[in-house]
Amino acid sequence: MNADVKIVQLTSIESHLNELCDLLVQVVDDGASIGFLPPMKQSEAIDYWGSAINPDVILFVAKLQGEIVGSVQLHLSSKQNGGHRAEIAKLMTHTGYRRNGIGRSLMLEAEKRAKQEGRTLLVLDTREGDPSNSLYTSLGYIQAGRIPDYAKSANGEFHPTIFYYKNKIG
Repeated sequence: MNADVKIVQLTSIESHLNELCDLLVQVVDDGASIGFLPPMKQSEAIDYWGSAINPDVILFVAKLQGEIVGSVQLHLSSKQNGGHRAEIAKLMTHTGYRRNGIGRSLMLEAEKRAKQEGRTLLVLDTREGDPSNSLYTSLGYIQAGRIPDYAKSANGEFHPTIFYYKNKIG
């Protein structure tokens, strides 16, 4: 990874809202399966980011030369029986910066924080066939299952998703 990339936690989004919205719109419009369909409106991105951070969500961003080029979220389970687990969500890397280790660095930072929070089990899901599948397996995530017709694409086609987990991270 480029040594100039810094992974930082954001505790508020106000001063970063435009960059976060631009990142989200860009990756969704490029076809990323992260819960939205292209074309994504800026207003949808603003609404999403306005409610993204809460006490159970830790947001990390990758910055290069002061600009946000990626992000990932760690969702801490607040259930009584789930204090040992967390979910990785919305891993995004700007298309102009992919294949440079940014996604990996974001994942490693999320795992490190999960461990600090006493979480020993991480879960995530991603569309079958996406490049992120290779990243997750290379980081030691184990495929738990496949659900057909889980996510719809802009053309109306349905795609399967793969659920992964990583146990004993603590």
